[in-house]
Amino acid sequence: MDYVSAIVPPLVMAIGFSFVIRAIIRSQGGAQKAKEDAYAEALATGQGDTTE
Repeated sequence: MDYVSAIVPPLVMAIGFSFVIRAIIRSQGGAQKAKEDAYAEALATGQGDTTE
């Protein structure tokens, strides 16, 4: 049964990583994309007041 305890942690990490990647991909775009892009651009260039 040592093989089961050896495979479980990497398997759990792989499944969790897959869900994280899926969430990141699904959150791209949408109705707020232009607003988020403008906010990120303002942060990157250090311009303006970015507080809301």
